[in-house]
Parts: sequence; structure tokens; C-alpha cells
Amino acid sequence: MATLRAPRAWTRRQFLVRSASSLAIASLAKPSISRAADRPQIAGGIQSGDVSDGSAVIWARADRPARMQVECSTVESFKTIIASASGDALPDADLTSKLLLTDLPPGQDIFYRVRFDGFATGLAGEGRIGHFRTAPSAHQSISFLWSGDTAGQGWGIDVSRGGYRSYRTMLDNRPDFFIHSGDHIYADCPIPSELKLPNGETWRNVVTEEKSEVAHTLAQFRGNYKYNHLDEHFRAFHAEVPMFAQWDDHEVTNDWSPIGSHDDAGYADDGTPRLVARARRAFFDFMPIRDIGARHGRVYRKIGYGPLLDVFMIDMRSFRDETWNKGDDHRGWILGTEQLAWLKRELAASRATWKVIAADLPIGLISMDAVALGNGPPDRREHEIAGLLSSIKRAGIRNIVWLTADMHYTAAHYYDPNKAQFQDFEPFWEFVSGPLHAGSWGPGELDDTFGPVAMYQHGCSAAQGENLAPCFGLQFFGRVDIDGRSGVMTVTLKDVDNRHLWSVDIVPQPQGRPAVVVQHS
Repeated sequence: MATLRAPRAWTRRQFLVRSASSLAIASLAKPSISRAADRPQIAGGIQSGDVSDGSAVIWARADRPARMQVECSTVESFKTIIASASGDALPDADLTSKLLLTDLPPGQDIFYRVRFDGFATGLAGEGRIGHFRTAPSAHQSISFLWSGDTAGQGWGIDVSRGGYRSYRTMLDNRPDFFIHSGDHIYADCPIPSELKLPNGETWRNVVTEEKSEVAHTLAQFRGNYKYNHLDEHFRAFHAEVPMFAQWDDHEVTNDWSPIGSHDDAGYADDGTPRLVARARRAFFDFMPIRDIGARHGRVYRKIGYGPLLDVFMIDMRSFRDETWNKGDDHRGWILGTEQLAWLKRELAASRATWKVIAADLPIGLISMDAVALGNGPPDRREHEIAGLLSSIKRAGIRNIVWLTADMHYTAAHYYDPNKAQFQDFEPFWEFVSGPLHAGSWGPGELDDTFGPVAMYQHGCSAAQGENLAPCFGLQFFGRVDIDGRSGVMTVTLKDVDNRHLWSVDIVPQPQGRPAVVVQHS
């Protein structure tokens, strides 16, 4: 990943004059090269991600080998360039390029301009403008969204039904950033040309060759990500709102585990299934995520977003045990020793008012591939969560909120030790949202191990059945607002039509005191 270089202090007028002059000279010297077809173009959209107090990642993909050029300004006119960077888009990364910009001013709207320059001709291709906001200084409010699950169960882009409508609605919310909780793609779910709806109508998908079958090759995994960029709302949203990306199972295959998921390609020399390695490669090629430098790439990380908020992006897939409830020792793992130690350490060291744990799976909803196994004391994967919750209590850490998706409905869970089989923890909230654009399901069954109480839940009814198409409106995302003065966190559950379904105000507490909530619907 390329990093910041010293900016060239071009004004917008100088940039336009220079570009026009270059075009004129090129057309005189080589008339055939002046055609638009001879200039590198941006293939799909542009994205920003992992935005912190003074840095951000910028991503784009070219239509041919080229050099990506990025310039940043605090004004939309680009009168003053405050940062610039460049990096190559090469076939080895499927013509994607990521640049890490640093030393950006905190609490500022940053406008960035992306273009690709041809290697052979030096001619500049089309430019596009994006936007993000760096993490705030003290007393500035924060607003962000979260959700997950895009293009699942064969429900792809039906242009006549508005495409990925949730992305348009989320853009209307104008958040500072967006947490995608996983299932950016459904590599194991082909997208057919048509699907029948329960009301007798026909859902008609945009189709591509790479999304016509289950992904096994690297090209097919990459094709899943490219498919999403065909949607205009997806492109518009990501150009304006930075994303904090994590993954779940469908980036690889349903319910995958690091050692138990493979195909006919077998395993690499280090024991990694080639299926998982290809999926991981495609994910890092197409996500605006920082290169943490760990072996095979690391998804779990902390993103500091000013004095009010630290976001802990955890990975509940890469270190999990192979199957559900297997073995006689009643021990399992879903975070793994190294990640669990990191999370305990970073939570204890955090000085932010709020600590948001962005999880790709819920804690208390019974699911074959998740944490909860059924009522009773901790068993299997629940031991790791029990140890984490106990360590949080012992360290006197407060103001922790869990956010997740995966379940294809929306819910608010309050974990109460007085209602739990395991009671060595302080009460906390977990909020579930999604899908963004996938089949909808009904609410699931809660496990009493950690005492979750469903304060609100909304999904398919029994009469509607399961895997209800996106056009029926049961697509969800969550919004979080943190007031810059009081520090109060307001969590609101919303649907694809931007309806306010339910919300709660959570008052921040000093270390060592339980949280106070003021609930309202």
C-alpha cells in the first residue's frame, strides 16, 4: 500500500489548465492517442476506509494497468491541495490500488480526487471526486451506521426495483462512516437471471459470468466484489462515506472455518486451504482496509475515532474451531488466543468514552456457526466470551456496546447478569441489523447463558416465511449518534425506507460504574 507524499500546491484552475494543455500537446503529437478509449478509466466506484484522526485509505480500480493519482483538499473546489499520493494498479491485484493518506487535519471534511494515468502514454484518464470526514476533536458529535449482508440468496441487482436501495437510504443519513459487519459478498450464492416472488411477480437480476456459479477461482471471488460496483447506489454511497470493513462467512463459503473449508484445489504448503487463501486475497484486493502487516493479512484491528470513540473490529471466522459442538473437552474457540489477548489489552488501554465492538456474529442468538449453543452454563465457544466479559468487569471498563449483523433481521439485546446462567459480567447492549440487500428471516432464539433480553426485534413473520426478497422492505441498518457535549449515545434501528423503528439513549458512565439507559421507541 502506497503512502503519502509531499503535495503539489496546484489550484483547481492550474490543474484544469495543465490537464487541458497536456491534452492539446498529446493530440498534436499523437492524434490517435487522444481518444477517450486510449485513456485509463475507473472501473466501478471509488472508496475510502479505515478513517482515523489523521489518516485514511483510498481505493479504486482501473480498466487497464495504470498509475492511480489521488489529491486531497479541505474544500470541494480543490483550491488548495493538502495531500497527494500515487500507486500502481497492476494485474496481480486485478487492477486495484490502495493508498494510505496520513497527516490529515482532524475533524475535517476531506474531498479527494482520483484518476488513473496511462503507463505507456502518460495521459490522464477520467477523474472522480469522493469525500470522507476525519475523526473529530473534542466536543464534536459523531454519527455512523452499521449493517451487513449484500447480494445474498441470489437477490442481486434488479434495476426496475431500485437496485441496492439500502445504500441510497444510508447515504441520505449522511453518516461520518459505515461499519460493514460482513458478508460483503455471497461467494457461495450464484445470481441467476430471474427468481420467482411469492406474489407471482418475477425478480430480474443483472447477471455476470463471474456471479453465475459458486466461487472457486480467484477470478470468481473477485467477480463477486465487482458485481456490487455495478449498482449506482453502491457506488454513490462508497464515494461519500468511508467504510470500516470486516468479514463473515460468505466472503469464503457458508459457515467456513480456517481449517475445515476447502475444495478440490486442496491446501497450500502452510496448510491454508486454497479456497480460503483465494477468498482472503480477493477481500484485501477490493476492501479499503489498512495493511496491518500480519501473516496472511489481518482483519481484526482498532480504529480510533477521536476522544469519544474507539471501534474494535474483531474477526470471528479466521481463528474459530472447525465444527459446532464437537469433542468431549467442552472447549472451543471463536476469537483465538492471540486475538482474545489483543482485545482484552486494547479495551483496557482505551481512553475513549465509548468502546464499540464490531462483531461479525452475535453472542446470544443460537446459530450453528456462531457462539451460542443453547441454554445453560458456558460451553464450547462461549468460554472465550465468558473470559472476555469477566476481564472487562475486573478491569472496570465501561461504555462497551456490541454491534453485529448476520441474522437477516434487526434486534436490540440487553445482556443482564441477573437473568444469566453465567453472571460474572456487567450489563451491556448488543444491537443486530441487516440485511442490506439479501433474503430476510424471522427473529431467532436467544440463549440464556449470558442473559440476553430482546428489547426489540423485527423480521419476517411466520406467514411470510423465510428468505423474503428485498423488495418486501425487510432490509435494515442501524444508526449511532454520539453527542459531542454530553457523550450520550443514541442507537436507532432503521429500515430501507428510512423509517425509525426503535431507539435507545445510553448515558456514558465513569469507569467502574454501570451504564444508565433512557429507553424510547
